Amino acid sequence: MKKTILQIVLAIVMVALAYVLYDSIMAPVRFDNTRIAREKAVIERISDIRSAQRGYKQVHGEYTGSFDTLINFVLTADMTFERQLVSADDSVGLAKLKKMRKKNIEKFTVKAIDTVFGAKKLTPEQVEQLRFIPYSAVANNGEAREFIMGASKVEVGNVKVPVFEAKAPYKAFLLDQNEQLLINLIDEQKNVLYRYPGIKVGDLYQATNDAGNWE
Repeated sequence: MKKTILQIVLAIVMVALAYVLYDSIMAPVRFDNTRIAREKAVIERISDIRSAQRGYKQVHGEYTGSFDTLINFVLTADMTFERQLVSADDSVGLAKLKKMRKKNIEKFTVKAIDTVFGAKKLTPEQVEQLRFIPYSAVANNGEAREFIMGASKVEVGNVKVPVFEAKAPYKAFLLDQNEQLLINLIDEQKNVLYRYPGIKVGDLYQATNDAGNWE
């Protein structure tokens, strides 16, 4: 009887040890899978922020550090563009324009929301969500976190160049994941790779052509 009980106990211990071993192997895999999926969503949204900022700069000559200002621009502003009426090689068309005393350039306006994101179309509701980091509410007990965004100007060859940055720290969208693996990830980014520990686009202290740290 005692031998049977001992065998059962040993079997339970072996199963428990096997589970612990399996979980220790799979924990980094699960963490990486979650990190990659969430990074993808964060990168998509921060890329939309970059597109909106570029549209804002095209109109105002600088970037903005305010999400209220940026979102209002996308939702309400018109953007003016120019296009040729006829091809520069169309001599007949050019002659007609000249006879009509018309220039070969026509100005037209487009709603900012219909052009700043290119072929991608965002609804007004999606534009309103630009400020929020994807999965941040999941990672922070229902409290959504905003991207950290700022705008400035830096001197490049005696010329003031507008710059902006937007960033999402890993803690903002991975805080609900394995604590030690998150600490390891942040430490590696900061102290080994010398990169921002999260997703970032642009820089407040140097002109980077609005590059993202994932590119």
